[in-house]
Amino acid sequence: MGALFVRDLKLSLRAGGGALLGILFFLAVIAVIPFGVGPDLNLLARIGPAFVWIGALLASLLGLDRLFQIDREDGSLDIMLMQSSPLVLTVLVKCLAHWTATGLPLVIASPFLGLFMNISGVAMAAVFATLLVGSPAITLIGAVGAAVAVALPRGGLLLAVLVLPLSIPVLIFGVSAVNGAIADPAPFLQPFLILVAITLFFAVLGPLAAAAALRASSD
Repeated sequence: MGALFVRDLKLSLRAGGGALLGILFFLAVIAVIPFGVGPDLNLLARIGPAFVWIGALLASLLGLDRLFQIDREDGSLDIMLMQSSPLVLTVLVKCLAHWTATGLPLVIASPFLGLFMNISGVAMAAVFATLLVGSPAITLIGAVGAAVAVALPRGGLLLAVLVLPLSIPVLIFGVSAVNGAIADPAPFLQPFLILVAITLFFAVLGPLAAAAALRASSD
């Protein structure tokens, strides 16, 4: 499993630009927001955390279609399906490697990109913390969509259609936690803990569903 993690980490960094492509897309989304809403700094500070979360969510979708596609093309997926190790564990390790290569750089870049939105220091810290615990859920949800679409030509669009609706709770509680950190009456801890629970829930359900979809696609 350690060798699989290192292999997938290298493939994620090499294929299609890897982390750099996601950060550039994240930057493009954040950079155009001030041009759309105007130069009102107070408005940007109020809506900034939500748009940082939306930008991170959209950037996370870029490389998900390659999560199992490369393995299918070079025959590695067939070996994974036939090996003695549990396929669920294999999927979980692949998700962890994919998030480390593509999701973690987005989390690290989020406080710096928040400067475009005039976000305060407290809000930046809250955005970083919520993305750190919430972005793995997006990868785990995306693994299910990637497994369903792995055998389909041009499955990238189907992947986005499958993943985005399931990612809405992650977005809602992530933004709610950030708003709770910067708005006094609103709570921070409750939506943050719910966000952690969502990630843990999909850490169990996501690999199970993705493994079942991979086995179904191989039949």
